[in-house]
Amino acid sequence: MTEQMPDRLSVNPNSPYYNHELLLRGVGIRFNGDVKTNVEEYCISEGWIKVAAGKAVDRKGNPLTLTLKGTVEAWMEDGDGAE
Repeated sequence: MTEQMPDRLSVNPNSPYYNHELLLRGVGIRFNGDVKTNVEEYCISEGWIKVAAGKAVDRKGNPLTLTLKGTVEAWMEDGDGAE
């Protein structure tokens, strides 16, 4: 049974695209064929991910991010490792 992933998801609790329950279950991201573990936010339809730019933070304490464009795939990691 495959669950439909949201088009856009963020790990920032202040974002309107944040989904705590989904993040607790685990989300896998593949960007341009490589699995990424440092994604802050993604959008499948627009084809981009945001990743933290080192340890730099803005004045509110949020990480500074870089937007990378390419092919984005997302899946649930329900503990079995299957996509």
